[in-house]
Amino acid sequence: METKDHGYVYKNVIQLTEDDASRKYLGKVFAWMFIALGISAFCAFEFFLNPGLMNLIVDQERGGFSTLGYVAIFAPVAFSMVISFGLNRLSYPVILFLFIAYAASVGISLSIFGLIYTATSIFTIFISAAVVFGIMAVAGYFTTMDLTKMGSILIMIFFGAFAVAMVNFFLGSPQLSYILSFVFVVLMVGLTAYYMQMLKRIGAGLEYGSAESKKLVIMGAFVLYTTFINLFTSMLRLFGSRR
Repeated sequence: METKDHGYVYKNVIQLTEDDASRKYLGKVFAWMFIALGISAFCAFEFFLNPGLMNLIVDQERGGFSTLGYVAIFAPVAFSMVISFGLNRLSYPVILFLFIAYAASVGISLSIFGLIYTATSIFTIFISAAVVFGIMAVAGYFTTMDLTKMGSILIMIFFGAFAVAMVNFFLGSPQLSYILSFVFVVLMVGLTAYYMQMLKRIGAGLEYGSAESKKLVIMGAFVLYTTFINLFTSMLRLFGSRR
């Protein structure tokens, strides 16, 4: 009887440590986050540089948003809610499509900032926000302190502040808007560290190759992308130079 040696099967198997698994997962998360930022930047520039597209969302005669403009403003909120609550119900292709559509809708909304703030100010604050985000992401990744309790508190405060911001969108109080922007900056700084620690732990225990793991990559990118966008826009409202 012929005896076959199946040792080659085991020689080709690569065992990942928890740190390696986390880095692999976070690498994919950041790749999709950067793709989303690229999509948003493209849409923002397209709408800002094209008067025809900008007129679709801004009513030049009344000086406010058009009906489509209000849709563009609130579309990211709708997409984010569907992504957040539909993770376990929706397939990977649907989650991916919603994430891309979310990034595009955010970009369209951000194009309006080009009418309010100078290009130099937007660029400078974007870089500043990226530096702050990067520092807190590194801190969250390497810290040995458990940030779970802090993160839970920050998330609760975030939802409260977000509800107030929605009300103030219609009230239009400059003072309240300034206070909320400061609150959001503090919240996003803390949440960046918390989310990085959370995603590091998710990556360490992830089984790669499954549809679930692919959805968790997109969900991680969605969380970090949203955190960065909130940090950037809040800093812009606080420190941006108006036209």
